[in-house]
Formats: sequence, C-alpha cells, structure tokens
Amino acid sequence: MDSKKMKELPAADRPYERCVRLGPEALSDEELLSIIIRTGSRDSNSLETAREVLRLNYPNDGILGLCRLSLPELMQVKGIGTVKGIQLQCIGELSRRISKRTAVSRIQAFNEPDEVANYYMEDLRHMEKEQLHVMLLDTKRRLIRDLQISQGTVNSSPAEPRDIFVEALRYRAVGIILVHNHPSGDPTPSRDDCLLTSRIKKAGDLIGIQLLDHIVVGDQTYCSFKKEGRL
Repeated sequence: MDSKKMKELPAADRPYERCVRLGPEALSDEELLSIIIRTGSRDSNSLETAREVLRLNYPNDGILGLCRLSLPELMQVKGIGTVKGIQLQCIGELSRRISKRTAVSRIQAFNEPDEVANYYMEDLRHMEKEQLHVMLLDTKRRLIRDLQISQGTVNSSPAEPRDIFVEALRYRAVGIILVHNHPSGDPTPSRDDCLLTSRIKKAGDLIGIQLLDHIVVGDQTYCSFKKEGRL
C-alpha cells in the first residue's frame, strides 16, 4: 500500500489527535514515537518511521529497547537524522530510568538474589560487552545507589577493589552487591569472576564493608555466588 502523508490520514487515525481525544495511555508505542518524531521521510510518514525504529529492537522490547540502540543504528532508518536519533536515545534512557526507579520503589530491601537479578536483567541481558555494577546498600539492605564501575570486552570487565570501595565509603554503604553480565548469555562464573569476587570479599572484610553477593546476569537467567555457596 502506498504511504500516505499524516495529514491525508483520517483525523481519527492520527496519533496526535488520538492523544488529545483519548490521552497518551491509549496510544501504541509506535503512535507515541510518531508524535515525538513528528515528520518522516519523503517515502514514509512519521507513524511508518516509528514502526521501522521499533523493528530495530529485540522482540517485545518496545520503547524501552531504544536505550540499547546506538545512534548509527537509529540513523539507518529513513527520516532519522542526528537530532532525531539523539532524541530517541534520550527517550529510551528516560524509559530505562523510570523503569528502574519504579522497580526500586516496590522493593523494600534487596534480600534475595532474584530481586537483584530482576532489577538488572533488562539493562544487561542484551549488552554486547561486559559491564560491572555495584549496588551500595545500607544496614537494612536498602539501595543507596547503584553505579557502573567498569565496561570491558565481550568476555571480561576489569576492575580494582579500590574503584569499588572508594564509592562505597563515599556513600557510607555497609554492604555491597556486585553485578555483571555475560554477553554470551551463559551466566556460569569464569575463573576471573571467582578471583575478582575473592579479592573484593577480602578487601571488604578488612574495612568492614560486607560483600553480600555477586550476581552474574545471562539472557533471562543468572548465577548467584551466595546461592551457590561461593561466598
């Protein structure tokens, strides 16, 4: 079917008019994006452009998947230049932050490995490089702050205990949880993972900040050092 300009669509089908009439909650992901994109290309309207953008995502990721798309990937879509690409990346990042903040508000304390893994799963399971994060916790295991400590290659993420405990002391954390991903999708800890965990645990014991767990995130699965008796 030939592409129609947005003004050629019936008013009832235009995303902007639908938003005014029904509210943003009634719009699909592609309709919401089309309002942000505003204009498409010569060959497609903004609704069709939005649909092409969402097709770049992993299945079922929706708007949240935008936070994992690079600017060059977004600019492959006709009608998406640098400015629109950056805007879309910012929308994805806002979605990610809102999603994580909502998750934290539902969790009173991070007592179980499942809670930690679920908190990070959508952020980390599609990453092409390893990232090491640390959760800084108070005496009741409530999250003070989570920080990315390092980003490495497809199979390693180098870090020093110093990098972690400088931040832990800065925020007066009494406990920490390490979290990193395996881009292969297999969360089985490597020898380097085990060595890092041992080093961090020993350093924490010396200064009185307990390493509570180390979670390795795979694709919709994870490994907990604590649950497996490795701590």
